[in-house]
Amino acid sequence: MAQQKLYAGAKLRETRTRLGLTQRAFAEKLGVSLPYLNQMENNNRPVSTGVVLALAQEFGFDVTELSTGDAERMVTDMREALADPVFSDGAPPLADLRLAASNAPALARAFLKLHSAYKQGSERLASLDAALGRDDSPARPSPWEEVRDFFHYCDNYIDSIDRAAEHFACPNGQARDVTAAAIDVLQSQGIHIRYNSENVRDFDKDRGILSLCARTSKATQSFQILHQLALLTQNDLLDATLDLARFHTEDARKIARIGLANYFAGAALLPYANFLAAVGETRHDLEMLGDRFGASIEQVGHRLSTLQRVGAKGIPFYFVRVDQAGTITKRHSSTRLQFARYGGACPLWNVHQAFETPGRFLRQLAETPDGVRYLSIARDVSKSGGSFHAPVRRYAVGLGCEISHASDLVYADDLDVKNPNAYEPIGISCRICERKNCHQRSVPPLERALTIDPDKRGTLPYSID
Repeated sequence: MAQQKLYAGAKLRETRTRLGLTQRAFAEKLGVSLPYLNQMENNNRPVSTGVVLALAQEFGFDVTELSTGDAERMVTDMREALADPVFSDGAPPLADLRLAASNAPALARAFLKLHSAYKQGSERLASLDAALGRDDSPARPSPWEEVRDFFHYCDNYIDSIDRAAEHFACPNGQARDVTAAAIDVLQSQGIHIRYNSENVRDFDKDRGILSLCARTSKATQSFQILHQLALLTQNDLLDATLDLARFHTEDARKIARIGLANYFAGAALLPYANFLAAVGETRHDLEMLGDRFGASIEQVGHRLSTLQRVGAKGIPFYFVRVDQAGTITKRHSSTRLQFARYGGACPLWNVHQAFETPGRFLRQLAETPDGVRYLSIARDVSKSGGSFHAPVRRYAVGLGCEISHASDLVYADDLDVKNPNAYEPIGISCRICERKNCHQRSVPPLERALTIDPDKRGTLPYSID
């Protein structure tokens, strides 16, 4: 089988710029001519094996980064944006989108920001009650969308915060009871914990009391203690990260601060090196990992999707959480599969069926329209309010990886992964899915022409050209 050529011009330019080297100096260190480097940086030539080795030897560069990054997710995001009816002339070929994502990532991001601003403006105009009283300031993404995209394009991994959390959980490399340690630090600052709050977490700064809800699980209580610890002891680190993000509004900055404190809490509860080692020992058994670290199934699944540390990466996973209406409330993907920015997930994913089988893991072999095959697992994560009259919050989480990693997961045992007929066809969302005969299609694809014959009816009341 012919090897696929590696074009990574944008990543080479980014590496050179970060090192502060001229093209000539960079070419000398890589052992290539200046014109050859120029051609590689402009994707006129693939990155050679010699250059890959030189990057690793000279700069300690994680060469797996050359084939990962923003390109795939930007292509998916651009395809979805270009499926908008405003682009009535049809979307550019997929090859052009991939070229733009790899050769001009800054331009691709600018286009996505522009389309997001357009969508935001359109939604405001469509809602007259929301539009009344607004000024004519330029439309911007909502604070939630801006923060979502920040984590999305950081690969859901914030190295400085991850390492700070790991250092707290494992000082000198030795693991300790991280919850007890956090309580000790809080008490040393005159803060006492009470378990009598109706809220999940309620911090009274003046009285020095952190109140937690006694009805929540131990994993949730530990997480909230670590979250408060991050807000109180990691303020400079959080501010530095927020300053680099350059959010447009104070609301976005506040939301991101909560997200970064959550990140610290999850990384302290499941410290990187220890968790990665346990992942290998248990073959990604979420229940065993949860028991070992005192974490919930959702916390473990989310953490698996963040294992992107340079030089010590875990298996690339996608992670998604949906509510009963199919709305995506959490999403991240380190795989080639990228989630839709608007609307719900594909109804054929097993994550939607998890509500029907509470307390059980569902397994699915799935194939996306591009021919990539995945092992997907799903489970409900319903959260009781702790009393008869309290409402129950119902969610389901999905976790998946490409089938090439299946042997490393306990959930692949006894599945017929080599049988092509065992894979169910899934997509990203109906509006950009290319499948023509999907029995669960809710709306036609926006970028494909339709034929509507009033005298003929198949699975759908139209055919996709």
